[in-house]
Amino acid sequence: MKKVSWGVLSTAKIGREKVIPAMQQGQYSKMDAIASRSLAKAQETAQKLKIPKAYGSYEALLEDPDIEAIYNPLPNHLHVEWAIRSLEAGKHVLCEKPIGLNRYEAEHLKNEMAKHPDLKVMEAFMYRFHPQWQYVKKMIDRLTIGEIRNIHSVFSYHNVDPNDVRNQFEIGGGGLLDIGCYCISLSRFLFGSEPVCVCGTVERDPEMEIDRLASGVLEFETGTATFTCSTQLIPCQHVLILGTHGRIEMEIPFTPSPEIDTKIKYQVESDTKTVHFDPCNQYTIQGDLFSEAVLNDLDVPTPIEDAVANMKVIDKIKESDQKRVWIQI
Repeated sequence: MKKVSWGVLSTAKIGREKVIPAMQQGQYSKMDAIASRSLAKAQETAQKLKIPKAYGSYEALLEDPDIEAIYNPLPNHLHVEWAIRSLEAGKHVLCEKPIGLNRYEAEHLKNEMAKHPDLKVMEAFMYRFHPQWQYVKKMIDRLTIGEIRNIHSVFSYHNVDPNDVRNQFEIGGGGLLDIGCYCISLSRFLFGSEPVCVCGTVERDPEMEIDRLASGVLEFETGTATFTCSTQLIPCQHVLILGTHGRIEMEIPFTPSPEIDTKIKYQVESDTKTVHFDPCNQYTIQGDLFSEAVLNDLDVPTPIEDAVANMKVIDKIKESDQKRVWIQI
């Protein structure tokens, strides 16, 4: 069976612990190279994860003619730069979320993609490919709980380490870009449209300057979405979807363990049910879907336009906080 040959830019934790092992289990992907600014670190990671090639620079990996696609888990401020450099090297790109620091970076990447029409680029919102999300999306599209009127999502963790990239303001740290982007993405995904206006409030860490607590309201033509994200609260994730005739609750919507089953609860009128999903790895599914698009020259599951639209909403949430007013989209 033909598999896409992948290279990884950096030895980031999410790659080492989540994405690389998952994609190594894929039907259509094989992890053939990894790069770091430190050759020793690249070699150590390659040996541990049984990756054949290790490079001491990102440029060296991009020069490898056998590598077809790049997984980019670099810090947020390097996403667009190295996605473009990967395209210029003739590689397809799966880039960690958020696709950039703001809408303008995302649009710049989209414009650069037009110069390479044969190459694929996708933002790595892995949650959408989990069976629980596919099931919920079908329920909503079929009006199982009636028409959606409100979605509420919460995503938080506690991390006060100033050396963690997620806490470094100058390179794109903070809750909105790291986890708030999920809350915004899922709201747009489930409503199947873009919000018409938003309102947001942000609290920043006085020393690290990153947003440590953010909440927002997204107004759609047919309903509203509310969310809270935080980098300095007790770990929590939850999604509640309210319709005219029922509701859906997702207990572990974003990072379910690949080793245990997942469940959602839903109620239609007075009838309440629980749906269970067998253990699966959403990173494996994501990698295979992208690799299939490469092998068969198909559209990627989530187009770059979706990434641009998500960044636009994040920017507007920030603008709303700064101006203390509702912002039109």
